Amino acid sequence: MKRIFFALLALTVLSSCTQAEPNKETSVQPFAQSAAPSSHTSQIKYVDFSQVAANTIDGVVHIKTEMTKLTPLYQSFFGMIIDRGVQKQHYSAFGSGVIISPDGYIVTNNHVVQDAEKITVSLNDKRVFPATLIGHDPATDLALIKIDVDGLTWIPFGNSDSVRIGEPVLAIGNPFNLTSTVTAGIISAKARNMGIIENTRGLESPIESFLQTDAAVNSGNSGGALVNGDGQLIGINTAIASGDGYYTGYSFAIPSDLAQKVVRDLKEYGYTQRAYLGVNVTEMTQQIAQQMGMNEVRGVIITRTIADCAADRAGIKAGDVIVNMAGSPINSYAEMMELLGKCSPGDKIDITYRRNTQEHTTTVTLLNAMSNTQILTR
Repeated sequence: MKRIFFALLALTVLSSCTQAEPNKETSVQPFAQSAAPSSHTSQIKYVDFSQVAANTIDGVVHIKTEMTKLTPLYQSFFGMIIDRGVQKQHYSAFGSGVIISPDGYIVTNNHVVQDAEKITVSLNDKRVFPATLIGHDPATDLALIKIDVDGLTWIPFGNSDSVRIGEPVLAIGNPFNLTSTVTAGIISAKARNMGIIENTRGLESPIESFLQTDAAVNSGNSGGALVNGDGQLIGINTAIASGDGYYTGYSFAIPSDLAQKVVRDLKEYGYTQRAYLGVNVTEMTQQIAQQMGMNEVRGVIITRTIADCAADRAGIKAGDVIVNMAGSPINSYAEMMELLGKCSPGDKIDITYRRNTQEHTTTVTLLNAMSNTQILTR
């Protein structure tokens, strides 16, 4: 049996394999979906995505990054391994990005641009521009870059919270350097936590609550757009589940609501202002729910509260079960982390939790990693 693994979608090659890439210009307008007439509400309707593709394809760019890595150099001499120092090896990586404003701001994946010494953006009209890294957030695998040009086609953010399972979507990107490629599918699931984002900034826990889709994506699609039937950006394509590194049926995208908050912080501060509740949690199971006298399997169980952090200050304790945050039901760690990822230190949210057999609601002031509400910078 083949082992399933989760692969991030940047395409990396030796720098000798260089290739030019593209994107274009205008402004995306929502439009009405066309559907075949139906006399029965349960009948599947046909959606014509040709206008969605035409309105959004110029809002997706090809990204090339260049970097140098030092590798050890050894030589075998009469059976002895002699250290000859290091050699420089040049690499290029390729991915995608989404233009989110007419003045050249582009959102992409952090793993597309991390360690880059040079970033080049190609538009769909074949114009090529150098790009500057504005900021990056390893915890969400997002980054913001900018090119110095105006009047670009851009894709507006949509509401990923309102996306429904079964809703048709388009994925736009540059798989295998096949520029301006469009594929279609549906939303297969929400709030998927795959454990694929590395914790590279110490205090920060990775935030994974992916939209899952069956729209085909492959290496090079990283950072590309997942759009809905109104031509709105609802996700940033990031990873696939695969046994061989190629698309085999499922792909995963960062929700646009989370991306929009991260991008806003990177643009304003150069650093994500992350809100913390200050708890460790575990998922609820049927067995635990029965032991706790609950009639439903819902919520997440707090296993530990951090002293003098937000939850502790609000009187929430280990053993409590969080069932609702800011008006949204919470039934998984991924859902909780996505909601917190859209908040900032100083935000006040209502949390409903179950203690013993009673439910309580309290207002919690979220804090940063330093247990205060100050703005943090790099």
